[in-house]
Amino acid sequence: MNIRTLETFIWIARLGSFRAAASRVYASQPSVSARIAGLEDQLGVELFDRSGRQITLTAKGREFLIYAEKMLSLHGEMLQAVAKPSSIQGTIRLAVSETIAHTWLPQLIERVSEAYPAINLELDVDISVNLAEKLVNHEIDIAFLMGGVNQPGIINRKLCRYSLIWVASPKLDLPKRPLSLEELSTWPIVTYPRKSEPYMAIRSLVDPMNHSTRIHSSSSLSTIIRMTVDGLGVSALPREILQRELSAGTLRRFEVAARVPDLAFSAAFRSGPGGNVVQAIAELALAIAETRAPSGQKVPPTPDTAD
Repeated sequence: MNIRTLETFIWIARLGSFRAAASRVYASQPSVSARIAGLEDQLGVELFDRSGRQITLTAKGREFLIYAEKMLSLHGEMLQAVAKPSSIQGTIRLAVSETIAHTWLPQLIERVSEAYPAINLELDVDISVNLAEKLVNHEIDIAFLMGGVNQPGIINRKLCRYSLIWVASPKLDLPKRPLSLEELSTWPIVTYPRKSEPYMAIRSLVDPMNHSTRIHSSSSLSTIIRMTVDGLGVSALPREILQRELSAGTLRRFEVAARVPDLAFSAAFRSGPGGNVVQAIAELALAIAETRAPSGQKVPPTPDTAD
């Protein structure tokens, strides 16, 4: 019985599938099956009921899971307290919103590499709705996303905030003065995808003025910026990701007589066994985000909240 076998057992219990667990522990399905068969032989009991379409824990399996999680948690704590960082190995599945990827993600990767040189990062850039679903389904270990993940056993830490500014291409020849909401609603708007917080906030501003306002949504920030530069609409985006366009004059800022709420990001990850390195990465991210926050935009430290 070893830590790798215990980790494999825990992932099968969580995911209900040998195939899914094999992907999660980076092993072949026959190898995973052999580990569990050896574990059951060693214990002299069956840990999984394989008679149905989905694998489930037996009564002994449920009992064993309690001890396996305790052992994996203690193993992680031991490594964090005693071992050299270079001896801590594994792969962490880190998923981020594109806004984070466009700002301080490279700095975080560098810091993680310095702190844990033997840890591999598997990166996933996606919209926040998808990131939350992936975290709930155990497809990723930690997510930096808009809002948080309101699920049992998931810790949410306030990470950073970005104010949005309205920008447009000079080709559109918008007036120099601030636009009213009525005037804004006459222009096409390019923004974040449907169901995202920015999309719903902008929709709530312009709909009372003009229900025929065209709103083009995209899950790609690069596409939003490109469409705005090309004059296909105006947009509200974080200043931090527009430095090149603003400096080059391909976009210019304009004012609107209403404020779009800030983008508030959280670090979300699971509490429980094996999460020591994940939590350490979250702490590194919190430290970097605070140093990169604009004046007045720093997020006050808060205790962990496990929903």
